[in-house]
Amino acid sequence: MTSIKTEHVEGEEEVGVKASGSQTLLRGLDVIDALIDGSLPLAELSEKLELTRSTTHRLASALVDRRLLSFRPREGYSLGPKLLELGHAASQQMHLPRVARPWLEHLSSVTDDTVHLGVLDGRHALYLDKVAGRRRVNIGSRLGERHPIASTGLGKALILDKSEPEWSDFYAPEGTPFDSPARAVWMERMRGYAQKGYAFDLEENEDQVRCVAAPIRSVDGHIVAAISVSSAAQYMSDARMTELTRTVTDAANAISGDLGWTPKT
Repeated sequence: MTSIKTEHVEGEEEVGVKASGSQTLLRGLDVIDALIDGSLPLAELSEKLELTRSTTHRLASALVDRRLLSFRPREGYSLGPKLLELGHAASQQMHLPRVARPWLEHLSSVTDDTVHLGVLDGRHALYLDKVAGRRRVNIGSRLGERHPIASTGLGKALILDKSEPEWSDFYAPEGTPFDSPARAVWMERMRGYAQKGYAFDLEENEDQVRCVAAPIRSVDGHIVAAISVSSAAQYMSDARMTELTRTVTDAANAISGDLGWTPKT
Protein backbone atom coordinates (compact mmCIF):
# COMPACT_ATOMS: atom_id res chain seq x y z
CA MET A 1 0.00 0.00 0.00
CA THR A 2 2.76 2.41 0.91
CA SER A 3 4.65 1.95 -2.36
CA ILE A 4 1.50 2.51 -4.42
CA LYS A 5 0.77 5.75 -2.60
CA THR A 6 4.35 6.96 -3.02
CA GLU A 7 4.32 6.33 -6.77
CA HIS A 8 1.06 8.26 -7.05
CA VAL A 9 2.55 11.24 -5.22
CA GLU A 10 5.68 11.19 -7.37
CA GLY A 11 3.53 11.15 -10.49
CA GLU A 12 1.58 14.16 -9.27
CA GLU A 13 4.81 16.02 -8.54
CA GLU A 14 6.13 15.27 -12.03
CA VAL A 15 2.93 16.56 -13.63
CA GLY A 16 3.14 19.63 -11.44
CA VAL A 17 6.71 20.35 -12.52
CA LYS A 18 5.78 19.99 -16.20
CA ALA A 19 2.80 22.29 -15.77
CA SER A 20 4.93 24.86 -13.98
CA GLY A 21 7.57 24.72 -16.70
CA SER A 22 4.98 25.16 -19.45
CA GLN A 23 3.44 28.10 -17.63
CA THR A 24 6.84 29.79 -17.26
CA LEU A 25 7.58 29.27 -20.97
CA LEU A 26 4.23 30.74 -22.00
CA ARG A 27 4.71 33.71 -19.70
CA GLY A 28 8.15 34.30 -21.21
CA LEU A 29 6.63 34.30 -24.69
CA ASP A 30 3.99 36.75 -23.44
CA VAL A 31 6.79 39.09 -22.33
CA ILE A 32 8.29 39.02 -25.82
CA ASP A 33 4.89 39.62 -27.43
CA ALA A 34 4.26 42.58 -25.10
CA LEU A 35 7.37 44.35 -26.43
CA ILE A 36 6.62 44.03 -30.15
CA ASP A 37 5.40 47.63 -30.35
CA GLY A 38 8.36 49.11 -28.48
CA SER A 39 10.29 49.40 -25.23
CA LEU A 40 8.57 49.42 -21.87
CA PRO A 41 9.82 50.10 -18.33
CA LEU A 42 9.26 47.39 -15.74
CA ALA A 43 6.17 49.00 -14.21
CA GLU A 44 4.34 49.33 -17.53
CA LEU A 45 5.43 45.88 -18.67
CA SER A 46 4.14 44.21 -15.52
CA GLU A 47 0.86 46.14 -15.81
CA LYS A 48 0.45 45.10 -19.45
CA LEU A 49 1.10 41.46 -18.56
CA GLU A 50 -1.04 41.64 -15.44
CA LEU A 51 1.80 40.12 -13.42
CA THR A 52 3.57 41.32 -10.28
CA ARG A 53 6.72 43.37 -10.75
CA SER A 54 8.85 40.67 -9.14
CA THR A 55 7.54 37.97 -11.50
CA THR A 56 7.91 40.25 -14.53
CA HIS A 57 11.46 41.17 -13.51
CA ARG A 58 12.38 37.51 -13.05
CA LEU A 59 11.04 36.54 -16.47
CA ALA A 60 12.54 39.54 -18.25
CA SER A 61 15.95 39.06 -16.62
CA ALA A 62 16.08 35.46 -17.80
CA LEU A 63 15.26 36.60 -21.34
CA VAL A 64 17.94 39.30 -21.16
CA ASP A 65 20.48 36.64 -20.14
CA ARG A 66 19.58 34.70 -23.31
CA ARG A 67 19.78 37.89 -25.42
CA LEU A 68 16.11 37.58 -26.34
CA LEU A 69 15.54 40.94 -24.63
CA SER A 70 17.72 43.99 -24.07
CA PHE A 71 17.58 46.36 -21.09
CA ARG A 72 18.50 50.05 -20.94
CA PRO A 73 18.00 51.93 -17.66
CA ARG A 74 16.17 54.93 -19.19
CA GLU A 75 14.14 52.97 -21.73
CA GLY A 76 13.36 49.69 -20.02
CA TYR A 77 13.08 46.39 -21.84
CA SER A 78 13.07 45.88 -25.61
CA LEU A 79 13.46 43.00 -28.03
CA GLY A 80 17.00 41.62 -28.12
CA PRO A 81 19.60 40.75 -30.78
CA LYS A 82 19.02 37.00 -30.50
CA LEU A 83 15.60 37.50 -32.08
CA LEU A 84 17.30 39.02 -35.14
CA GLU A 85 19.50 35.93 -35.43
CA LEU A 86 16.51 33.62 -35.05
CA GLY A 87 14.49 35.61 -37.55
CA HIS A 88 17.28 35.50 -40.12
CA ALA A 89 17.79 31.77 -39.60
CA ALA A 90 14.05 31.08 -39.84
CA SER A 91 13.82 33.16 -43.00
CA GLN A 92 16.64 31.24 -44.61
CA GLN A 93 15.29 27.85 -43.65
CA MET A 94 11.69 28.57 -44.54
CA HIS A 95 12.17 29.91 -48.04
CA LEU A 96 15.38 28.09 -48.95
CA PRO A 97 13.69 24.81 -49.99
CA ARG A 98 11.23 26.71 -52.19
CA VAL A 99 14.02 28.65 -53.93
CA ALA A 100 16.23 25.60 -54.29
CA ARG A 101 13.62 23.07 -55.42
CA PRO A 102 13.69 23.83 -59.20
CA TRP A 103 17.48 23.55 -59.21
CA LEU A 104 17.38 20.28 -57.26
CA GLU A 105 14.95 18.83 -59.79
CA HIS A 106 17.08 20.04 -62.70
CA LEU A 107 20.22 18.59 -61.14
CA SER A 108 18.57 15.23 -60.59
CA SER A 109 17.26 15.28 -64.15
CA VAL A 110 20.63 15.93 -65.79
CA THR A 111 22.53 13.46 -63.57
CA ASP A 112 19.88 10.74 -63.02
CA ASP A 113 21.08 10.69 -59.41
CA THR A 114 19.63 11.56 -56.00
CA VAL A 115 19.99 15.19 -54.92
CA HIS A 116 19.92 16.50 -51.34
CA LEU A 117 19.59 19.95 -49.79
CA GLY A 118 20.81 20.45 -46.22
CA VAL A 119 21.83 22.97 -43.59
CA LEU A 120 24.16 22.96 -40.61
CA ASP A 121 22.35 21.91 -37.43
CA GLY A 122 24.79 21.96 -34.53
CA ARG A 123 27.39 19.32 -35.32
CA HIS A 124 25.25 17.61 -37.97
CA ALA A 125 23.89 18.15 -41.46
CA LEU A 126 20.10 18.40 -41.48
CA TYR A 127 18.38 17.27 -44.69
CA LEU A 128 15.71 19.76 -45.78
CA ASP A 129 14.84 18.34 -49.21
CA LYS A 130 15.51 15.38 -51.46
CA VAL A 131 14.86 14.54 -55.11
CA ALA A 132 15.22 10.85 -55.87
CA GLY A 133 17.24 9.77 -58.90
CA ARG A 134 16.11 7.58 -61.77
CA ARG A 135 18.66 4.83 -61.26
CA ARG A 136 17.82 1.56 -59.52
CA VAL A 137 19.68 2.73 -56.45
CA ASN A 138 18.17 3.24 -53.02
CA ILE A 139 19.74 6.16 -51.17
CA GLY A 140 18.29 5.60 -47.71
CA SER A 141 18.03 9.20 -46.58
CA ARG A 142 14.91 10.98 -45.31
CA LEU A 143 13.87 14.58 -44.81
CA GLY A 144 14.58 15.76 -41.29
CA GLU A 145 17.43 13.31 -40.81
CA ARG A 146 20.68 14.52 -39.29
CA HIS A 147 23.98 13.08 -40.50
CA PRO A 148 27.56 13.57 -39.24
CA ILE A 149 29.40 16.49 -40.79
CA ALA A 150 32.73 14.71 -41.12
CA SER A 151 31.54 11.70 -43.11
CA THR A 152 29.12 13.33 -45.57
CA GLY A 153 29.95 15.35 -48.65
CA LEU A 154 27.08 17.73 -47.89
CA GLY A 155 28.34 18.16 -44.33
CA LYS A 156 31.87 18.97 -45.47
CA ALA A 157 30.54 21.51 -47.97
CA LEU A 158 28.70 23.26 -45.13
CA ILE A 159 31.94 23.94 -43.23
CA LEU A 160 34.33 24.82 -46.08
CA ASP A 161 34.70 28.41 -44.82
CA LYS A 162 35.47 27.45 -41.24
CA SER A 163 38.96 27.43 -39.73
CA GLU A 164 41.14 24.34 -39.40
CA PRO A 165 40.64 24.18 -35.61
CA GLU A 166 36.88 24.21 -36.26
CA TRP A 167 37.26 21.46 -38.88
CA SER A 168 39.15 19.41 -36.34
CA ASP A 169 36.31 19.83 -33.84
CA PHE A 170 33.86 18.41 -36.37
CA TYR A 171 36.07 15.38 -36.91
CA ALA A 172 35.52 13.36 -33.76
CA PRO A 173 34.86 9.63 -34.26
CA GLU A 174 34.61 7.95 -30.88
CA GLY A 175 37.91 6.53 -29.76
CA THR A 176 39.90 8.26 -32.50
CA PRO A 177 43.04 9.96 -31.12
CA PHE A 178 43.43 13.62 -32.01
CA ASP A 179 46.65 12.95 -33.96
CA SER A 180 45.41 9.81 -35.71
CA PRO A 181 46.47 9.18 -39.35
CA ALA A 182 42.78 9.11 -40.37
CA ARG A 183 42.25 12.59 -38.98
CA ALA A 184 45.36 13.86 -40.81
CA VAL A 185 44.07 12.46 -44.12
CA TRP A 186 40.65 14.02 -43.52
CA MET A 187 42.16 17.42 -42.72
CA GLU A 188 44.31 17.32 -45.85
CA ARG A 189 41.25 16.53 -47.96
CA MET A 190 39.36 19.41 -46.34
CA ARG A 191 42.14 21.81 -47.32
CA GLY A 192 41.78 20.69 -50.91
CA TYR A 193 37.98 20.92 -50.82
CA ALA A 194 38.11 24.44 -49.36
CA GLN A 195 40.47 25.54 -52.13
CA LYS A 196 38.27 24.13 -54.88
CA GLY A 197 34.87 25.00 -53.44
CA TYR A 198 33.30 21.54 -53.33
CA ALA A 199 33.50 18.33 -51.29
CA PHE A 200 33.28 14.57 -51.79
CA ASP A 201 31.88 11.66 -49.81
CA LEU A 202 34.08 8.70 -50.71
CA GLU A 203 31.91 5.99 -49.14
CA GLU A 204 32.63 7.49 -45.72
CA ASN A 205 29.01 7.79 -44.58
CA GLU A 206 27.46 4.76 -46.28
CA ASP A 207 29.18 1.80 -47.89
CA GLN A 208 29.07 1.83 -51.71
CA VAL A 209 27.59 5.33 -51.86
CA ARG A 210 29.52 8.37 -53.09
CA CYS A 211 28.53 11.99 -53.54
CA VAL A 212 29.66 15.39 -54.80
CA ALA A 213 28.56 18.44 -52.79
CA ALA A 214 28.84 22.23 -53.01
CA PRO A 215 27.91 25.11 -50.68
CA ILE A 216 25.07 27.60 -51.06
CA ARG A 217 25.74 31.19 -50.00
CA SER A 218 23.45 33.96 -48.81
CA VAL A 219 23.55 37.60 -49.88
CA ASP A 220 26.36 38.28 -47.38
CA GLY A 221 28.53 35.49 -48.82
CA HIS A 222 28.22 33.16 -45.85
CA ILE A 223 27.50 29.46 -46.38
CA VAL A 224 23.88 28.82 -45.35
CA ALA A 225 23.25 25.44 -46.96
CA ALA A 226 24.67 22.86 -49.36
CA ILE A 227 23.51 20.48 -52.07
CA SER A 228 24.84 17.08 -53.03
CA VAL A 229 24.47 14.54 -55.82
CA SER A 230 24.61 10.97 -54.49
CA SER A 231 24.70 7.60 -56.21
CA ALA A 232 26.07 4.08 -55.95
CA ALA A 233 29.83 3.82 -56.26
CA GLN A 234 29.46 1.93 -59.55
CA TYR A 235 28.06 5.12 -61.11
CA MET A 236 30.52 7.38 -59.30
CA SER A 237 34.00 6.69 -60.61
CA ASP A 238 36.72 9.18 -59.70
CA ALA A 239 36.53 10.59 -63.23
CA ARG A 240 32.75 11.11 -63.11
CA MET A 241 32.93 12.74 -59.68
CA THR A 242 35.45 15.22 -61.06
CA GLU A 243 33.15 15.90 -64.03
CA LEU A 244 30.19 16.46 -61.71
CA THR A 245 31.95 19.12 -59.63
CA ARG A 246 31.20 21.81 -62.24
CA THR A 247 27.57 20.73 -62.61
CA VAL A 248 26.97 20.67 -58.85
CA THR A 249 28.79 23.95 -58.11
CA ASP A 250 26.92 25.67 -60.96
CA ALA A 251 23.60 24.57 -59.42
CA ALA A 252 24.70 25.66 -55.95
CA ASN A 253 25.82 29.05 -57.32
CA ALA A 254 22.50 29.46 -59.12
CA ILE A 255 20.62 28.90 -55.86
CA SER A 256 23.00 31.32 -54.14
CA GLY A 257 22.24 33.89 -56.84
CA ASP A 258 18.53 33.48 -56.20
CA LEU A 259 19.27 34.22 -52.53
CA GLY A 260 21.01 37.46 -53.51
CA TRP A 261 24.64 36.33 -53.58
CA THR A 262 27.00 37.78 -56.19
CA PRO A 263 30.32 35.97 -56.74
CA LYS A 264 33.50 37.99 -56.42
CA THR A 265 35.14 38.84 -59.72
